[in-house]
Amino acid sequence: MWILTRDIKKHSKKITMSFQESHRSSDEEEALYSQCRAAYLAVYRSSLTNITSKQQLCLLQQAGRNPSLATLNKYWTPRTSKLNFDDFFEILRCEKETEETELMRAFKKMDVNGDGYVTHSDLEKALTTRGEKMTTEEVNTIFSLADINKDGKLNYAEFCRLLLSTAEQCQVAALEKLEADAKLKIQNFGSQSYSPPKSSVSSSSAAAAAAQVAATHPQPPETSDTTGRKDSRSSSRPSSARSRRSSLANSITMTSSSAKANKVPEPVGLQEWHHSYVKGCFFLEDDGSIGSLQYQLHVPQPTSVYLTIQPLSLSHRPDKCSPWTTVDTALFVMSAGETKEDSALVHFTESKDKEVHYVWKGELNSGTYYLLPFTSGCRLKKRSKKSLSDKPVELVYRTDTGELDLTRELREALSDIFEVIDLDGNGLLSLEEYNFFELRTSGEKCDKDAWAVCKENFDMRKNQLTRQGFIELNLMEATEKNGDPADLWLTLEAMGYNRMLELVEACPFQIDVHCEGTQLSLQPLSMDSGPKLLNQTLQKSITARTGAKALRGQENVFIYTFRGEHRISSLIANKTNQKVTVHVNNEQSRNCSSSRGMNVFAVEVPARSKMVCQHVLPINDKQDWTYNCVETILTCT
Repeated sequence: MWILTRDIKKHSKKITMSFQESHRSSDEEEALYSQCRAAYLAVYRSSLTNITSKQQLCLLQQAGRNPSLATLNKYWTPRTSKLNFDDFFEILRCEKETEETELMRAFKKMDVNGDGYVTHSDLEKALTTRGEKMTTEEVNTIFSLADINKDGKLNYAEFCRLLLSTAEQCQVAALEKLEADAKLKIQNFGSQSYSPPKSSVSSSSAAAAAAQVAATHPQPPETSDTTGRKDSRSSSRPSSARSRRSSLANSITMTSSSAKANKVPEPVGLQEWHHSYVKGCFFLEDDGSIGSLQYQLHVPQPTSVYLTIQPLSLSHRPDKCSPWTTVDTALFVMSAGETKEDSALVHFTESKDKEVHYVWKGELNSGTYYLLPFTSGCRLKKRSKKSLSDKPVELVYRTDTGELDLTRELREALSDIFEVIDLDGNGLLSLEEYNFFELRTSGEKCDKDAWAVCKENFDMRKNQLTRQGFIELNLMEATEKNGDPADLWLTLEAMGYNRMLELVEACPFQIDVHCEGTQLSLQPLSMDSGPKLLNQTLQKSITARTGAKALRGQENVFIYTFRGEHRISSLIANKTNQKVTVHVNNEQSRNCSSSRGMNVFAVEVPARSKMVCQHVLPINDKQDWTYNCVETILTCT
């Protein structure tokens, strides 16, 4: 019964992971983003506004999609209370535009005579009795619009063209409005050259300036270093309009990591210190955000601490590193107050002692601390998936005796997953460790009774699941599904694997804590407030280490630019009573990768709030890099 419930929850929790995403170039991705933003702003005044009902999700029609009730239910589950602009963009990427061939195929099934026409009675019968049933009044409305000859027959080829033409006109109108708004904002507030991206909807200028007004952050394919173009045209605006321009330029040159000396040497006699370690993993979520567990550290008395975090290689060959070992990692140390709000930032790792070790060395008073893992998103990010022609790796097969078994490739992947979720590294899975895996893949926990059932059926030691037992559990689930790999794929994709069994949307890591002269306790946590606490902590780490610079002409909008040893982060503080939109241009940067995935974008900051603008890392660690960013106010409403 537990396995059945687990399967149901797994489908409802991770159904979005089965969506297919076609390969797009950066131009196509940018055009799609413009189309999405235009559709959104055709209905809402701001992309900060949330979709709050399933009916509002019909906004997909503004972007040329034709969502059925089943499609809407797929994205708006009983647990959904709202969707934001980023969610809408991800949905749009997954849903194909309605195509004429698809519509024609449906109508031809109703064309009993094969003459290109469907009678009113045949159409009414089909639409009111099959699938998502329409009312007679709705069918009559269709006929009143499409029965051009008024002969009771529908020329469905003409109707399909009319339908798609109307949808295209809606998209073009929305894009042209967005383009006009963008030009107006640039005319009033900026001097950047205007070059709208190419549109797949129309060859006209309907694609709008996604680069100028893209609000929030999509996760398109990894960008490379680009060369910006300065606008050599003189301004034709009156001086009063030019004076309203509010911008700030920052330029920072960073030396390569290979040229930097190790600033945090390993303490003498570290081998004699008390040591504990724990594993974890960063996961890319469907909305592009990054999540992980949090950890609790307890030290019983004041002590010197040496703390490191690093990516964890799972390579089966000692001469080959895992591809995610270049992902940047950091660890924020927070004092644990009586409430999460009382927690205070103590320090964070920003130095390196080795190629991949991020380190902090210092003194901690006795007490309890939260350890919050962090990665910038500059290197762990959504990437274009391989084309659908690539055949997925086989997960199961039939033996000579006809029994189902797991392939060698799947067994290796499951063994690696076991390595990741074995948080204490003792070679066994406790119920707590296994439940972190269950929550990740199915959204449900395994209770003690179900764990007892596992003990009777799978290999366990000391009431903990062995690696072999974990693989046997997955084999049993595949056997119960008669070899259908759907559930296995849901599990694998939830853990960051693609259909080639490559770990591409996750980064395992290991935290090591050394304390001098005292024992320590290190435990994993899963706090609901973890992401919010990490964001607040990240903001504090930026504002505490750098001064604020006001945007010219805007005394209450500030930019904080943190320069660490290996990372640059910026934050926008809006102290006005109005929402502001800040245009960010990184085109003059060199050898830089932004967590936003774009060189030019915009950030909408609500009134009286702070927002992390971006993180920036070098594309090539072995070369110098130059961060050159211009922030400009577009709107203040």
